[in-house]
Amino acid sequence: MTPLAGCLLVSSLLFSVGLAGALTRRNAILVLAGIELMLNAANLNFIAFWRFGPHPEFLTGFMFVIFSIAVAAAEAAVGLALILAIYRHARTSDVSEITEMKG
Repeated sequence: MTPLAGCLLVSSLLFSVGLAGALTRRNAILVLAGIELMLNAANLNFIAFWRFGPHPEFLTGFMFVIFSIAVAAAEAAVGLALILAIYRHARTSDVSEITEMKG
């Protein structure tokens, strides 16, 4: 097995765990954690393809990962703020119990 195939295998397993966590959990915090795992799997793919690509001396993959981490941090901050606002309104963080969108 090549190192690229090993990295892609680990990345696909990490993405699968994140997807299963995001789809099966009812708690909104755990759904966000699953989404973060999927983003980390994508970052691992960026790094693997950059490292084992034709020109690893260019920092394109590294720059994609830094940008993706910044977007993931902003997504986590906005997501947690939304969850806090929903919890204050509905007194629950269970995503199956939150059914109305009006204030």
